[in-house]
Amino acid sequence: MSSAALSVQLYTVREALLADPAAGLERLAGLGFTTVELFGLVDHADTYAEFLPRFGLTPSSAHVKLIDHDLVPVIDAAKRLGVTTIIDPSVAEPTWADSDSVVLLANQFNEIAKIAADEGITVGYHNHWWEFGALDGTTALEAFADNLDPAVVLEVDTYWAQVAGVSAPELLARLGDRVTFIHVKDGDVSRDDLRQVAVGSGRMPVADVLAAAPGAVRVIELDDFDGDVFDALAQSVQFLTAHGEHL
Repeated sequence: MSSAALSVQLYTVREALLADPAAGLERLAGLGFTTVELFGLVDHADTYAEFLPRFGLTPSSAHVKLIDHDLVPVIDAAKRLGVTTIIDPSVAEPTWADSDSVVLLANQFNEIAKIAADEGITVGYHNHWWEFGALDGTTALEAFADNLDPAVVLEVDTYWAQVAGVSAPELLARLGDRVTFIHVKDGDVSRDDLRQVAVGSGRMPVADVLAAAPGAVRVIELDDFDGDVFDALAQSVQFLTAHGEHL
């Protein structure tokens, strides 16, 4: 059980936020959320600045592209919104195919982390399924982690790890306290986003995932959902709070 409150990745409700950000955030607050993980940090900064405080929501973290992007607006937006951890949501699949590329990528993150640290901000990386090819006797993601400065954190998307054929609980155990955030999601463990379901109602070993990363912030996410995604979030909250997590 994490001591941090359950968070939710706002990409989950992106359509509702696009249609009416106030109404969408109000619904999340009505489910009991007090922390949220932002997406599109720079592009949506004005919306977040206006509406998050209105509904008592604060950022647990934020997704924003970091590699080969201007860091000045990223850091400015993070400081404006009180974001203390910025996480790159993905680096393209070909990067993970060879050792040189993975080491170079780790070095880039290390340099970005130094810049961000001067502003009181932590840098991290979030995986999909393509970072788990065999590389140097381990997975590419773990080879990447081995080359990261300890200041760079990992947000393990436990669902995509499982989709890649890697046991998410075992991965979390190997990475240990490098993992400070986890994406908690469920589904049929396929690449089809529409097959994702409320946490606790799919094939993911959710209880084992939670136990394997007791200190990590839990961020609920559905990349897509065949139905009312707020209903899926409500069911996810019910399941997770029944298993010792808290809002």
